[in-house]
Amino acid sequence: MRPAGKGPLESLYFNYPTFPAGLTPELEGVAARHPVVIVGAGPIGMTAALALARYGIRSVLIERKDTFNDGSRAICIARPSMHILERIGAVAPFVEKALGWRFGRSYYRGEQIFRLEMPHPSGEKYLPMYNLQQQYIEQFLHDAVSACDLIDMRWQTELSAIECGADGVSLGVSSPVGDYRLDADYVLAADGARSPIRSMLGLRLKGENYEGKYVIADIRMDHDFPTERRAFFEPSGNPGGTVLIHKQPDDIWRVDYQLREGESEQEALREENIRARVGAILTDIGHAKPWELEWWSIYSANTLCLDDYRHGRVFFVGDAAHIVPIFGVRGLNNGLADADNLGWKLGLVLSGEAGDRLLDSYSPERRGATLDVFANATKSTRFMTPPTHGWRLAREAALSLSLKHDFPRGLANPRQMQPYTYSESPLTPYASRDADFASGPISGSAAPNAKLADGSHLLDRAGNGMTVILFCDGSPDVEQTALLEQLRKLDKRFVSLLIQCQGFSSEPGAISDGDGAIARLFDAAPGALYLLRPDLHIAGRWKAIVPGEILRTASICLGRRMP
Repeated sequence: MRPAGKGPLESLYFNYPTFPAGLTPELEGVAARHPVVIVGAGPIGMTAALALARYGIRSVLIERKDTFNDGSRAICIARPSMHILERIGAVAPFVEKALGWRFGRSYYRGEQIFRLEMPHPSGEKYLPMYNLQQQYIEQFLHDAVSACDLIDMRWQTELSAIECGADGVSLGVSSPVGDYRLDADYVLAADGARSPIRSMLGLRLKGENYEGKYVIADIRMDHDFPTERRAFFEPSGNPGGTVLIHKQPDDIWRVDYQLREGESEQEALREENIRARVGAILTDIGHAKPWELEWWSIYSANTLCLDDYRHGRVFFVGDAAHIVPIFGVRGLNNGLADADNLGWKLGLVLSGEAGDRLLDSYSPERRGATLDVFANATKSTRFMTPPTHGWRLAREAALSLSLKHDFPRGLANPRQMQPYTYSESPLTPYASRDADFASGPISGSAAPNAKLADGSHLLDRAGNGMTVILFCDGSPDVEQTALLEQLRKLDKRFVSLLIQCQGFSSEPGAISDGDGAIARLFDAAPGALYLLRPDLHIAGRWKAIVPGEILRTASICLGRRMP
């Protein structure tokens, strides 16, 4: 919603473009079958299209609107998502525009009770979190989509029907220039929380709805507090509720505040009430300067998902597959991980480089990630939005004790989003090998990064196929060399990263680890090997190479062997 007198897209800081509907080959009588049609061109749909393009796969991306989503909406981009944006070639404007952060503060009745500090190892390329309004997220992704010849972006194009067959999907679509059909090998439903595809297929989300509601208000003000997440419990500016404040680019601040029990949603959304409540909150934090109201909306917390993210040749990604609470910034980031996960798998299958059984791993992996999000987010949600009188009493007791004691203060931790570990995935068949290591990243987890002597980073050198990190003392021996050659034959995109522990290697491109920092990070001695998937999650690790296990793992990750 916008202030009175302003148009629906009249913003204080963002100029919304308008995208026309164009003629398509189908409307001109050209019959075409597309490898992939993606329904929904929000951040998740565009990321999926770019992930497929990375493997040379063409897609048609349709969107019913004629511009980007309004308001800030999803604003927090986590470090793993920055790596995804980097892999699809879109990260540069995000780094330039977004505000990075790693700290947060929680207050109870005006007194600080918790200090959040997200880990930031020295070798990491990106900060743990970045704030950026969703309009910019969509703009930057759209810029990348527009520059890609493999993506056919169609605005003002709405899905009207869907027919699923054993070997493809047929879609009916409508646009201002005409109605037509789109035929595709696969369809990606990235059409949001109210997914029309989900409804047309008779599928529904299952889970839990929370009664507590929060108002989002975007405001512009000159306020000098650093870029940190601030959470206020029982502040005087919102008695009986909670307030969250985030800084964004262009002097825009996101203020989320909880409605009190029994408070009318309709009354709360009236402009004069928004201004009064936000004004009280700003007074509470000591801001006495002028401010301007930009946009507002309302949301409630839910933990809902589909039983299966795949329906034949239709795959559900993002909010079409699951709805998660915003606490811990998991919504956008979980959806980007969906798009990345499906993108490399479908890309390799459609390019003929992987067997189609690889696609069977998408739903178990990403639904497992959603359930893990639920487990963590539910704890935060029950604390931020107590569902019962008992939970409210428990929260009140914990917050009161936090004024004088340390032990309950961690309950005010929003449990920020972390990348899911696929340790139980069918693509991680030898997770038991972790027992051979005393530390280091476990099988299924996202590989850590390391800064190299030349200022670049280890994961910059990974490929878009399988990647091996092999720790050597000199050049690889005969058995190691033979294994690397077999992996190259198995995967034409294969990349090997040789970490030179000591001595001299004649191998071109070997990475020197003179101070042993990379070896310590991976708990690796000469002979150790890590096998990474295209999404840079660890498919397996070995203290010393076991060629049969390593080749079998790579084959499973390429859909060429059953788990």
